Amino acid sequence: MGEEKQRGGHAGKNKYAVACSIMGSIISILMGYDTGVMSGAMLFIKEDLKTNDTQVQILAGILNVCAVVGSLTAGRVSDWIGRRLTISLAATIFLAGSALMGVAPNFATLLAGRCVAGVGVGYALMIAPVYAAEISSAEIRGSVTSLPEICISFGILVGYVANYLLAKLPLVYGWRAMLGLGALPSAVLAVGVVAMPESPRWLVMQGRVEQALAVLRRVCDTADEADVRLTEIKVAAGIADDAAAGAPHQPSSVGKGVWREMFLHPTPPVRRILVAAFGVHFFQHLTGIEAVVLYSPRIFKAAGIATRSEILVATIGVGVTKTVFILTAILLVDRIGRRPLYLSSLAGIVASLACLGFGLTVVERSAPHHSPAWAVVLSIATVFTFIASFSVGVGPITWAYSSEVYPLRLRAQGASVDVAINRVMNAGVSMTFVSLYKAVTIGGAFFLFAGLAVLAATFFYFLCPETQARPLEEIEEVFSRGWRERRRSPAMAVELPASNVPDGKAQP
Repeated sequence: MGEEKQRGGHAGKNKYAVACSIMGSIISILMGYDTGVMSGAMLFIKEDLKTNDTQVQILAGILNVCAVVGSLTAGRVSDWIGRRLTISLAATIFLAGSALMGVAPNFATLLAGRCVAGVGVGYALMIAPVYAAEISSAEIRGSVTSLPEICISFGILVGYVANYLLAKLPLVYGWRAMLGLGALPSAVLAVGVVAMPESPRWLVMQGRVEQALAVLRRVCDTADEADVRLTEIKVAAGIADDAAAGAPHQPSSVGKGVWREMFLHPTPPVRRILVAAFGVHFFQHLTGIEAVVLYSPRIFKAAGIATRSEILVATIGVGVTKTVFILTAILLVDRIGRRPLYLSSLAGIVASLACLGFGLTVVERSAPHHSPAWAVVLSIATVFTFIASFSVGVGPITWAYSSEVYPLRLRAQGASVDVAINRVMNAGVSMTFVSLYKAVTIGGAFFLFAGLAVLAATFFYFLCPETQARPLEEIEEVFSRGWRERRRSPAMAVELPASNVPDGKAQP
């Protein structure tokens, strides 16, 4: 509240802060590239290494399993070495994995490279939205914390294009070049992030208040705004507002006791925050996005697209659609709020999945090469409407919302658990989709995803309050008012007197 009242009408759209957020989010391009390029590379790997469907599923999902390991360690590491160096570490790990995949002589080496890259992905997914949230102001936080998702989508698109272009190489070189190319941008990024400023909130947690103020004065529009934000961060970090800039604050205390507070003795607001943050990540991949993105070549083939070249061109269309609609989400999220965009997105997802399931069922039950034209068109079109619906809401808002709801003391390690849940769900879908659609038909698989998307909408509507335009230091107060806070507009909530919430008596 104090931040908004004292800024004197400035929009908070500091170009330097946006540039820092973009740079910090570029790490996510690497993860997207790996996902996109693997969808096409698997076609060639299966032919070259003679892998079976089980091996293909393991190869697709092992990256996410290993990402869990990376994400669970990334929170503590970022509290220890800082947000900026954690981004550099993520790029370095991904570089090693990409290089290993690019020279893999057999399936075992390829799998090892995927495992190493997966650890880097876990670090990247955790740190990018946390850094963006901590460097930006409340007015643009929704947009900049959605940047990792647009970078993932752009990376997927680049991966699809690489598939199409490199498919013309001899079989033995083509898929290795596709996977190995990820090492080049990783090397540049690992060094380039050194030019970025450290998160001011992390600096305050380390007791480096003067350095935090210097960063804030670069990312804020006015010196007064920087002073106000510093005061709020110090209060959230438990540092007295009148403490000297150089006053000691034990760095060794950073990150300790977090797991106890989160899981053993959470307060009612923290418990609600954990339910909301963990829940959005639990449901994100149950909508079937990984099945569509990673196995889109198989889906298009099932829909009637025959040649490998046509399939790869169609997957490029998926990447373009994803990128365009996430850009749309970035423009809208700070204007209309998280809840309207997320719930509208899920409505489109449910409709698209139901129609996709219906179209693929008709195609599957038709005689070979005699599928009704309308069913083929419906199946292909609803792949694109599904991607558009997901990308305009559920995709970016999952990361934006979960990165902003945690109190400062819990943010890094809370985000680590978020990413672990996200990667487990991603791995579960990617490693079982082929077996699932063989068991219940490909149409039946998408009907199942549609039903799960309905559950996701119910969860978000009842348990996730709006966070639009609130300073990070005030969001815990929103959750202290109970689940019914979702019915209040942000303006009403800002005006609510603090005395309306009795001390120690949070609404259940």
